[in-house]
Formats: sequence, structure tokens, C-alpha cells
Amino acid sequence: MSSLVHPVLLCGGLGTRLWPLSRKSYPKQFVELTGEESLFQASIQRLSGAGFADPLLVTGADFRFVVLEQMAAIERIPRAVLIEPKARNTAPAILAGALSLAETDPDAFILVVPSDHVIPDVEGFQACVAAAVPAAQAGRIVTFGIAPDRAETGYGWLELETAFDPAQPRVPTPLQAFVEKPERAAAEAMLADGCHLWNAGIFLFSATTLIAAFEAHAPAMLAGVRAAMDGAEQDLAFTRLDPAPWAALEDISIDYAVMEKADNLSVMPYHGKWSDLGGWDAVWREAGPDADGVVTSGPAMALECADTLLRAEDSRQELVGIGLKDVIAIAMPDAVLVAHKDRAQEVKAAVAALKAKGAIQATTLPRDYRPWGWFESLVVGGRFQVKRIVVNPGASLSLQSHHHRAEHWIVVQGTAKVTIDNDVTLLTENQSVYVPLGSVHRVENPGKLPMVLIEVQTGNYLGEDDIVRYEDVYARGQGAKG
Repeated sequence: MSSLVHPVLLCGGLGTRLWPLSRKSYPKQFVELTGEESLFQASIQRLSGAGFADPLLVTGADFRFVVLEQMAAIERIPRAVLIEPKARNTAPAILAGALSLAETDPDAFILVVPSDHVIPDVEGFQACVAAAVPAAQAGRIVTFGIAPDRAETGYGWLELETAFDPAQPRVPTPLQAFVEKPERAAAEAMLADGCHLWNAGIFLFSATTLIAAFEAHAPAMLAGVRAAMDGAEQDLAFTRLDPAPWAALEDISIDYAVMEKADNLSVMPYHGKWSDLGGWDAVWREAGPDADGVVTSGPAMALECADTLLRAEDSRQELVGIGLKDVIAIAMPDAVLVAHKDRAQEVKAAVAALKAKGAIQATTLPRDYRPWGWFESLVVGGRFQVKRIVVNPGASLSLQSHHHRAEHWIVVQGTAKVTIDNDVTLLTENQSVYVPLGSVHRVENPGKLPMVLIEVQTGNYLGEDDIVRYEDVYARGQGAKG
């Protein structure tokens, strides 16, 4: 039996607690929050090297090209990318990954990892995983627990049978019980007794062991996920799970579906630094506040502030805080969050309120990411819109036409290959072209650097769904955006 560990990364979360930077259209795992790599990229790097196989990714359709692009940027290739037709929580996603790997290796060791955690000590974490492999070989399901350094009420906890000793060698220990997110007094008691760890949501097991656990404790879910796998279709580099059986699955976490019922669970303590960045208070903590407890990011300035996070995301902004204490202020081009640091967990409720009033800022960033690059609206009027469009090297938009708008394109960086009906033209910087209403057109970037153009749309309807698609290298259907 090989001890090679197969990472399964869960990449479909929405990260609403980090609004307005993280939104449904581009959630926190794909954002550079704590360094020059996104949280997703850092997770891939952490699970690379000797002892690790290529990762299997489970994500939603909206993020399928994002994960490939971000992996390519760090020169990594996934083993497979499973596309969930609809978010159904962690139990179905993890089981789908296990069934996929079991097709070629029923005894494969699987490490399930969320893609939005911060674990700076890569070597220490890898050593912790290696130390847990013998327990997985023995048929145990290993869940990883984080040694707590505060009475955290935002995490679930794991209760051990005996107190853990950080000075002892790292070995899995039996799990007594899962503990829901506690009240403050209970969290302080658990911190003091030495028998509790934070629940990291990271698991190690063999494919056979996990499938057997679902057979015993959630057979209906096992049958449904198997049906979704059996009916899956290959779409370019992706495996799209069958939407009909997937829609019938219960929306439930792996903890509730299996883990709390299984009798073969062990806990692997991890004593290094860890965060799930579950709120702006966690970002403030992980960013390393200065002597006054202040963290600034981007064009932000703090004057006589304390225990405060100021973050601005647009170079045209200047965010200034004066005399603030325990405040979080996040400025985006289209939305601003100001909150007391102790109420950071309530951002999710604010997002729900914004959605209820129909505010587009609740879910969508000004910058819209596509398989070929991205665009952002610069000016929007009654019958016109101005966009900046960035096309990646070698990428192209679909061959398309519009019923309600004409377009002017002005190249401001790089070279564009433009098709308008039967004419194909190369445009360089400062050159422009007019695309009449109804014309079949496409723009491509034949160069090795990003191509940037300014698009001016005019017409009586400027929605992104006004598109007739004729050819598309990304296999998107009629009405799909971009």
C-alpha cells in the first residue's frame, strides 16, 4: 500500500464574512489576502512535494477556470476538477472526491483541506500529516485539531479523551466528542482544561474507510453521490457531476453526516499557527498589527488609531482613519464596510440584508473575471457603457453577436486580433475599430503579454446576457457571459 497522500481541496466557499473584498463572484480563497499568492494558491503549494500526489479539486462552475488559471500561475496541474452543479455543503463534496480517487485506487490516502486557510509553517504541517498516516493505514478517520491560544467562539472544538501535551511527540489521539461553537464562558473553560482543540475541518483517511463510513451512517447520500458520479460528463478539463441526483442530496456537513456518528475517529493535534480567516478580525490578527494594534493595507493611513484595520483596494482612493479604536474599515471602489472589530462576524448578516434589498454589491465585484481574463465597468449611462477589458496572452473571447448594442474598441496595450464578420485585423496600441450592431465578432490576444482595450458600448440594452454565441474555446453555451 502506497503512503502517497492525495489532497482534495474544497474550493467552492463564498466567504461572505470578508465582504466587500470577498463576494460570491470572486470569494476569499482566490484573493491575495495575506501575501503575494491567493489563499488557494498557498494551499496548493503547502500540499506539494515529496509524499503528495497532484490535487483533486471540488468547486462550482463559476470558479472552474479561476482554479485552473491560478494553478497555472504557480506551475501546477490538478489531477481532476469536479464541478458541483449546486453547493451541497462538505459531505457530498468530500464523498465525490473519495469516490473519484477510489476508481483507480480504493486504498488511496485522502487529505481533505479547505482552500482558504492560512498555515504559514509548511514544513511543520507536512510533518503533522505524515505523522497521521499510520492511523489512516489502520482504518482510522483522522481529524486535525489546532492547539488553541484564545477562547475562540467562532470555531467548533474537538474534545479529547485526555489532555494533550505540546511537548510530547505528535501522535493521533482518540476523539471524545465534537463541540459546537461555544459561548464565551464555555470557550474559556475549554481553553483552560487542555482537553480541547479547535476543529480545523481537515481530515485524513483512506478512500475505502470513508466510503464504508457513508455506507454505515449515510447510505442514501452514498447512493446519490454515486449516481451523480455515474452520470458525470467530461467538459474540457472538468468533470461535471450529474445535476439531477446531486440536486436531491441533503445539504449537510461531513461532521453531521458521518463524523459525529463514526466510532473510528482520531484527532491529530497541530501546534503551529493556523487561521481560517473567518472574519476581518482574523485578518487583522494574522496581518501582524504594529505596536498600537494597527494594520493598514493599500492607500490607507491611520492617525492616532489603536487596534484597527484599515484596508483600501483602489489606487485612486485614500482611506484615512483618525482617532479610531477597535474599528474595521474596508474600502472598495463600489462598497465600504465600517464595523466594530468585536462585531466582525455580523458581516454575513449585512450581506444578507444587501441581497434582500437587491444591491448588486452584495454578490458581485466591479471586476468581472472570465476564462479569458477580466473586465470592469468604468462609466455606465442610460444608453452607453465604458469598460476596460484585459485579455490574457493566447486567450480569446467567443465568436459572438449582440441584438441591442454596438461597440467601439480602442487598444491601449498589446496587440488585438479582431474578427468582424469576414474581416480579420491586427490592432496595436492607439488603434481602434467599430463593431456594428448584429455583426459577428471576436477579439483575441495573439501576444505574450496581457492585452488591454477600452470598449464603449452604445444601445438600448447593455446587459451581459445580450449575446449570441457561435464558437467558444471554453465550451460555454448560449447566453453565458463573456
